[in-house]
Amino acid sequence: MSEQTPNNAPYWQAQDSHPDLTARFKDAMREIVDPEIGLNIIQLGLVRDLIIESDHALIKMILTTPFCPYGPAMLENTREKAEAALGMPTHIDLGLEPWDFSMMEEGLGEWGLFG
Repeated sequence: MSEQTPNNAPYWQAQDSHPDLTARFKDAMREIVDPEIGLNIIQLGLVRDLIIESDHALIKMILTTPFCPYGPAMLENTREKAEAALGMPTHIDLGLEPWDFSMMEEGLGEWGLFG
Protein backbone atom coordinates (compact mmCIF):
# COMPACT_ATOMS: atom_id res chain seq x y z
CA MET A 1 0.00 0.00 0.00
CA SER A 2 1.29 3.46 -0.84
CA GLU A 3 2.20 5.90 1.89
CA GLN A 4 -0.04 8.95 2.23
CA THR A 5 0.97 12.58 2.37
CA PRO A 6 -0.54 14.74 5.15
CA ASN A 7 -3.57 15.84 3.13
CA ASN A 8 -4.35 12.22 2.11
CA ALA A 9 -2.95 12.78 -1.37
CA PRO A 10 -1.22 9.70 -2.75
CA TYR A 11 2.50 9.10 -2.94
CA TRP A 12 3.10 6.81 -5.92
CA GLN A 13 5.72 4.07 -5.74
CA ALA A 14 6.90 5.05 -9.23
CA GLN A 15 7.97 8.48 -7.94
CA ASP A 16 11.02 6.78 -6.43
CA SER A 17 11.69 4.12 -9.05
CA HIS A 18 10.87 6.03 -12.28
CA PRO A 19 10.64 9.81 -11.64
CA ASP A 20 10.88 10.79 -15.34
CA LEU A 21 8.11 8.42 -16.39
CA THR A 22 6.02 9.51 -13.42
CA ALA A 23 6.20 13.14 -14.54
CA ARG A 24 5.12 12.22 -18.09
CA PHE A 25 2.31 10.08 -16.70
CA LYS A 26 1.08 12.86 -14.40
CA ASP A 27 1.02 15.38 -17.26
CA ALA A 28 -1.00 12.96 -19.42
CA MET A 29 -3.45 12.28 -16.60
CA ARG A 30 -4.17 16.00 -16.24
CA GLU A 31 -5.95 15.72 -19.61
CA ILE A 32 -8.61 13.38 -18.17
CA VAL A 33 -11.38 15.48 -16.66
CA ASP A 34 -14.33 14.25 -14.62
CA PRO A 35 -17.14 15.82 -16.68
CA GLU A 36 -19.49 16.25 -13.72
CA ILE A 37 -16.96 17.97 -11.44
CA GLY A 38 -14.83 19.71 -14.08
CA LEU A 39 -11.48 18.80 -12.47
CA ASN A 40 -8.93 16.33 -13.76
CA ILE A 41 -8.18 12.99 -12.11
CA ILE A 42 -4.87 14.27 -10.68
CA GLN A 43 -6.54 17.28 -9.06
CA LEU A 44 -9.18 14.98 -7.60
CA GLY A 45 -6.61 12.49 -6.30
CA LEU A 46 -8.25 9.54 -8.06
CA VAL A 47 -4.93 7.93 -9.03
CA ARG A 48 -3.92 6.43 -5.68
CA ASP A 49 -0.72 4.66 -6.84
CA LEU A 50 1.40 4.09 -9.91
CA ILE A 51 3.66 1.05 -10.03
CA ILE A 52 6.05 0.66 -12.96
CA GLU A 53 7.71 -2.69 -13.63
CA SER A 54 10.16 -3.47 -16.42
CA ASP A 55 7.45 -4.47 -18.92
CA HIS A 56 4.16 -3.04 -17.64
CA ALA A 57 2.55 -0.49 -15.34
CA LEU A 58 -0.23 -0.75 -12.78
CA ILE A 59 -2.46 2.15 -11.83
CA LYS A 60 -4.40 1.91 -8.58
CA MET A 61 -7.36 4.20 -9.02
CA ILE A 62 -10.70 5.05 -7.44
CA LEU A 63 -13.73 6.98 -8.63
CA THR A 64 -15.50 9.84 -6.84
CA THR A 65 -18.56 7.61 -6.51
CA PRO A 66 -18.92 3.89 -7.13
CA PHE A 67 -21.82 4.54 -9.51
CA CYS A 68 -20.12 7.25 -11.56
CA PRO A 69 -21.85 7.17 -14.96
CA TYR A 70 -18.61 8.27 -16.65
CA GLY A 71 -16.48 5.73 -14.76
CA PRO A 72 -16.01 3.14 -17.52
CA ALA A 73 -15.08 5.79 -20.09
CA MET A 74 -12.69 7.55 -17.66
CA LEU A 75 -10.98 4.26 -16.81
CA GLU A 76 -10.48 3.35 -20.47
CA ASN A 77 -9.27 6.86 -21.31
CA THR A 78 -6.87 6.68 -18.35
CA ARG A 79 -5.46 3.34 -19.52
CA GLU A 80 -5.01 4.53 -23.11
CA LYS A 81 -3.30 7.81 -22.14
CA ALA A 82 -1.10 6.03 -19.59
CA GLU A 83 0.07 3.48 -22.18
CA ALA A 84 0.92 6.30 -24.59
CA ALA A 85 2.78 8.32 -21.93
CA LEU A 86 4.62 5.35 -20.41
CA GLY A 87 5.23 3.38 -23.62
CA MET A 88 4.15 0.08 -22.06
CA PRO A 89 1.04 -2.00 -21.38
CA THR A 90 -0.87 -0.59 -18.44
CA HIS A 91 -3.54 -2.12 -16.25
CA ILE A 92 -5.91 -0.41 -13.84
CA ASP A 93 -6.80 -1.83 -10.45
CA LEU A 94 -10.06 -0.12 -9.46
CA GLY A 95 -10.18 0.20 -5.70
CA LEU A 96 -13.18 0.47 -3.44
CA GLU A 97 -11.64 3.10 -1.16
CA PRO A 98 -14.23 5.87 -0.74
CA TRP A 99 -13.18 9.20 -2.23
CA ASP A 100 -13.31 12.38 -0.15
CA PHE A 101 -12.14 15.98 -0.49
CA SER A 102 -8.95 15.37 1.51
CA MET A 103 -7.63 13.35 -1.46
CA MET A 104 -7.60 16.38 -3.74
CA GLU A 105 -4.40 18.20 -4.65
CA GLU A 106 -3.25 20.51 -1.92
CA GLY A 107 -5.49 23.54 -1.56
CA LEU A 108 -8.26 22.39 -3.90
CA GLY A 109 -10.38 20.74 -1.22
CA GLU A 110 -10.21 23.94 0.81
CA TRP A 111 -11.87 26.18 -1.79
CA GLY A 112 -15.32 25.53 -0.37
CA LEU A 113 -16.61 24.56 -3.79
CA PHE A 114 -17.67 21.09 -2.69
CA GLY A 115 -20.00 20.91 0.26
